[in-house]
Amino acid sequence: MVVDGRPWYVANELLAFLIEIVALGLLCWWGFASGGGVGVSVLLGLGTPAVAAALWGLFAAPRAPFRPPLPGVLLVKGLVLGGGALALYGVGHPVGAVAVAVVTLVNVTVAEVFRRPAPGGTEPAPGAAAP
Repeated sequence: MVVDGRPWYVANELLAFLIEIVALGLLCWWGFASGGGVGVSVLLGLGTPAVAAALWGLFAAPRAPFRPPLPGVLLVKGLVLGGGALALYGVGHPVGAVAVAVVTLVNVTVAEVFRRPAPGGTEPAPGAAAP
């Protein structure tokens, strides 16, 4: 479904969603893999992605209740998505971590650089933050 005549924009937004889900999964994997005992593993494995999801939902989601200015949003995105790449590195996959980091960086850059009103309208494109 092309909402605003820019199929590449919709594809990039879909990729962003997939990257977010992957980052949460990687944080979960790291948490379970790095715990010292069962209790710590469960706490890190469930707590780390829960904290990341809460930060994202509060500050970085398109309809976040506390949407900070762009630098704040990018900081939260960097913490969560960069944390996912670091988590992959932490479980012993440095090449995969670099690949995740590069894809994430390109995706976020494209999303922010080309975020503009949809053609023929003054409202931001779907999922875009209001100026």
